[in-house]
Amino acid sequence: MTADCYFCCHIFIGEKMIKTIKKYKAPYLFILPFFILFLVFQLIPTVWTFYISLTKWRGIGAPEFVGLDNFRKMLIDGMFWEALWNTVVYWLTGLVLILFLAILIASLLNSQLLKGKAFFKTATFLPNICAAVAMGLIFRMLFDENVGLVNEVLGKKIPWLASTAYSKIPVILLIVWRNTPWYTMIVLSGLLNISPDYYEAATVDGANTYQKFVYITLPSISNILLFCSITLTVDMWKIFNEPYILPGPGTSNTSLFQYMYESGFNVFNMGYASAIGVILIVLLTIISLVQFIVRKGGRETVS
Repeated sequence: MTADCYFCCHIFIGEKMIKTIKKYKAPYLFILPFFILFLVFQLIPTVWTFYISLTKWRGIGAPEFVGLDNFRKMLIDGMFWEALWNTVVYWLTGLVLILFLAILIASLLNSQLLKGKAFFKTATFLPNICAAVAMGLIFRMLFDENVGLVNEVLGKKIPWLASTAYSKIPVILLIVWRNTPWYTMIVLSGLLNISPDYYEAATVDGANTYQKFVYITLPSISNILLFCSITLTVDMWKIFNEPYILPGPGTSNTSLFQYMYESGFNVFNMGYASAIGVILIVLLTIISLVQFIVRKGGRETVS
């Protein structure tokens, strides 16, 4: 193909793109603000984070390129591994408990036997709109070793926030209490979209409640559960407020996101904090891909 042909092709493609943009200019204008905000507040900061992770920088002055030194330091940093382990504990326990409670509560709210659904839906969602700091202070009082209500009910003097054996329990309970309502509403929206005809047909065939739940309800909301698991995974790996408000002895409750913040804004080691951020991005990407693959494999097995 000659140079003239290439030139003509480029002109044709360019004119076609211009015509397409002119034809659909209104939709493009509507989505333009999103892409501008995404570029300014997501893409550029992410690229900048990857660059800073390869430097030594204290937030002012010119960054000094150090290559992979920050990542090498991470391998021998005991605090990093402790924060990583704490985050894994928060993630796994939170994921299981929140999804279990969300499905359970959503099923109860969707029950035909429940009266006053509007009231119970509102009451269920209230913990999600309460300020995290205020709820953290309340939980701190509830789990106080000397005057806490929890110890009064149990009749024991358990050092919930002063012992490494118990310090994560109040944090996990606060995480579950604050996040369950949001995911309950999402699961409930999926349950409301299931046609009653499926359950009526199953009843005619002699299916019991358990069989209806396993073979109708769960498959019907599987995509919603996948969405919940991915968004919940991201939320759990970015957990900050709860372990910050309910600190255990030393660094026993410190999350990876919290350690990244402290490295950047307390120690002013922006390069190392950015390296932790890069590790978070990589881990979340891998976990999300695994969840997609598992979901796809499960769908193929069922089909």
